[in-house]
Amino acid sequence: MPSPVLIILLLTLSISLSSAQTYNILSYGAKPDGKTDSTKALAAVWAKACASVKAVTISIPKGRFLLRSIVFDGAKCKRKSVTFRIQGTLVAPSDYRVIGNGNYWIFFQHLDGLSVYGGVLDAQGASLWSCKKSGKNCPSGATSIGFQSSSNVVISGLTSLNSQMFHVVINGCRNVNIQGVKVSADGNSPNTDGIHVQSSSTVSILNSKISTGDDCVSIGPGTNGLWIENVACGPGHGISIGSLGKESVEAGVQNVTVKTATFTGTENGVRIKSWARPSNGFAKNIRFQHCVMNNVQNPIVIDQNYCPGNENCPNQVSGIKISDVMFFDIHGTSATQVGVKFDCSSKKPCTGIRLQDVKLTYRNKPAMADCSHAGGTEAGFQQPNSCL
Repeated sequence: MPSPVLIILLLTLSISLSSAQTYNILSYGAKPDGKTDSTKALAAVWAKACASVKAVTISIPKGRFLLRSIVFDGAKCKRKSVTFRIQGTLVAPSDYRVIGNGNYWIFFQHLDGLSVYGGVLDAQGASLWSCKKSGKNCPSGATSIGFQSSSNVVISGLTSLNSQMFHVVINGCRNVNIQGVKVSADGNSPNTDGIHVQSSSTVSILNSKISTGDDCVSIGPGTNGLWIENVACGPGHGISIGSLGKESVEAGVQNVTVKTATFTGTENGVRIKSWARPSNGFAKNIRFQHCVMNNVQNPIVIDQNYCPGNENCPNQVSGIKISDVMFFDIHGTSATQVGVKFDCSSKKPCTGIRLQDVKLTYRNKPAMADCSHAGGTEAGFQQPNSCL
């Protein structure tokens, strides 16, 4: 016979579930035709959800829903937790200017207990990419979906297509779980980072596939406690910590693990990069392990001389201190002769670099290693021969 405590818990759970409210955007005038603007309908649903003291689920059924820029701000909500269940596709206007001058297309902030399940975001960014490549005067573009100043966030089964700029941004958040996410954009699409994390703690990115024109995952200043596991990357620029050191006073990056990742045809594999100019930032306690490289241009790279266009940093050196970085069980093929490149700061050399069981080939021969201002140890199998 169940204990009295268990009976009370089950009753409490059943009452809380029965009291949860679901709002369907169709009931508020949204139409799944991909042509009718559903922004007001979704805003009306949010206003209802925000005013509710009960648990709320917002339902977006199958179909295509045209959506302009929208903000879901929980600052004045009676409950900070809400669930979005998306079966359909949210599609941005075909004219990139409609959302392209804003920072975000879909933006969540000041929430605690936010869950987003399923759904496809189609930002239709290709026309803006073309504008940028033509050299015309174009808007910078919007990030497809952003989460800021929020806690206990779950993003599961979301698909992001053809973002104008970044696909997903996590900024100033705590305890975020991203799983089963798919990101897709052309390999030549500019600045379309897959998932960008900054100023956030305890974030996990699991079981996801990212194909895009920039970093598959980019890790910015102030990230502490990031776990990335079972991620496929390519095309794209790899998984990158940085760019760090853009500001002279900057929060560091620490406690990052990248585990069981596959890189296919990417510009980089696992990378740490910093601007070649003074900064008090740092990157420490980083683990890259069990990674497979398939024809990757720079499989393992630390670049502390990042200076795009040679502007604002010529003849300077990076102030970012990189320490305690482990590369364990990294194997596969390099698309260039140098498979391991550590180009560290002459002012603050890399320390505590550890290479263990690395096997990288270039055209069926051992790849090469190139080290500058880098110190550390090696263990197990080494190909290329370590230059530490």
